[in-house]
Amino acid sequence: MALPFTIVIPTYNEAGGIERLLRSLADLFATHGLDGEVIVVDDNSPDGTGAIVDRLAAELPVRALHRPGKLGLSSGVIAGWKAARPQSQALGAMDADFSHDIAALPKMVAALESGAYGLAVGSRYVPGGGISNWPKRRIVTSRVACLLARPLSAVKDVTSGFFLVKRDAIEGVELDPIGFKIGLEVIAKGHYGKAVEIPYVFTDRVVGESKLNEKEIVNYLKQLGKLYAARLLPHGRSA
Repeated sequence: MALPFTIVIPTYNEAGGIERLLRSLADLFATHGLDGEVIVVDDNSPDGTGAIVDRLAAELPVRALHRPGKLGLSSGVIAGWKAARPQSQALGAMDADFSHDIAALPKMVAALESGAYGLAVGSRYVPGGGISNWPKRRIVTSRVACLLARPLSAVKDVTSGFFLVKRDAIEGVELDPIGFKIGLEVIAKGHYGKAVEIPYVFTDRVVGESKLNEKEIVNYLKQLGKLYAARLLPHGRSA
């Protein structure tokens, strides 16, 4: 039997591409016999993203979770996971802007179905992976971010926002919603056993605006500080 899973897509002003993405995912599920559902967690997008998802819910395996305002990407993913259907044995996340190649998703599902892995990460930094049309500054920022987190995990693309994890691996785990690197929280704290990185080529968004800014970079550094404190200090107390 196919592994039931839920993918959460947090959104804010993604009306320009969300319908194409959701139809592409539905086609992918049907083609590969995947038992997947999609939850779009929309932070009250003024461009009507949430309303588009509500309309599509009548025909596609998707539903919308509406929040009252911009509450953050990571908290949106966590809220979506809490709303996942009971039968979903795996939970995941991806972006709404086609930067994550959905063709990698069947391989991620298959890795968890095999029983050999509890976490499958879409990775830019293993053979076969890469980055397309990103400015050098963004590439350097991403590489440095991964380097700073390297002692926390052997996963090379530790800042990836495209992943699938066994549900029981994060049950009872306190995930901090600060910033937008929810994948780092899962990688550093989850009880998933072995992880596998599935290569894909990251493509910068062509619709909408990037959510990365200086505030998110500061939040990432705060997130790292909390994770290192939890690893290095008794009972996770910070200095």
